[in-house]
Amino acid sequence: MSSMLSVDTLTKRYDDRIVVDGISFTVEPGECFGILGPNGAGKTTTLRCCLGLSVPDGGHITLCGLDVPGQARTARYRAGVVPQFDNLDPDFTVEENLLMWARYFEFSKAEARARVPRLLEMAGLQDRSKAKIETLSGGMKRRLTIARALINDPDVLFLDEPTTGLDPQARHLVWDGLKRLTKDGKTLVLTTHFMDEAERLCDRLCIMDAGKIIVEGSPRVLIDTLIEPVVVEVYGEDIAGWAETTARPLVDRLEMTGETAFCYAQSAEPLLASIGYQTGLRAMRRAANLEDVFIKLTGRDIRD
Repeated sequence: MSSMLSVDTLTKRYDDRIVVDGISFTVEPGECFGILGPNGAGKTTTLRCCLGLSVPDGGHITLCGLDVPGQARTARYRAGVVPQFDNLDPDFTVEENLLMWARYFEFSKAEARARVPRLLEMAGLQDRSKAKIETLSGGMKRRLTIARALINDPDVLFLDEPTTGLDPQARHLVWDGLKRLTKDGKTLVLTTHFMDEAERLCDRLCIMDAGKIIVEGSPRVLIDTLIEPVVVEVYGEDIAGWAETTARPLVDRLEMTGETAFCYAQSAEPLLASIGYQTGLRAMRRAANLEDVFIKLTGRDIRD
């Protein structure tokens, strides 16, 4: 088996609408691969097809060397899934949620109980094993959901927006746990709307829009090749007039969003010097990042 996941010209329609439009990518053993895109880009549908939960209208998928959807049930025994929204059973304790999930994989009671302590420790929940789900914080629930997905010691872990709704402290705890998994040789397939999350975790990623993959590569390579190196965000009074008359000739690219001018350039010094003579303007200079790449390729319009 050369690739943990191979997707070749995958197509999926709902009624007369193409949701996934002939995409292809591979995920190698031991890497974290990200699938990014605005709402409606086709990310979750792609994951569902990869797991055999939705039947494609075209293309070919292999997961852990097995054809999907034909051998999807067998392939899912070697996969773990962290859904977009937690679906823990509120009637059971933390420990019981893990034990119940282990039974789905046909482990004996003894085998299931043997697996639970290590997963509780990994999730930082060893002191909350008897707690009811309703007493857990959002971060605790998310860590338990990830631990539950590892009950079968999967070769590949699918994570659909794993840190949505978490505060910064909880997000960092989840990130640390996911990094440890890749160091232990696990393969991760990740969707996320947090560009800093993708930049930190992903070895490679693709960006989807309208069902198509529009770019693929490592976060660093995409940043270095697709965006100007310096960004100056300027905001203040009469920003639109200043941006057109003063800023635009000094930068490579300029975008306006509300009362903020995003100025992309090879060097920030000429622009910052011009701002020094203005009143009512404030500026923040930073290095370009993956979010800048994402916005350039998919636009700033809100997607529903």
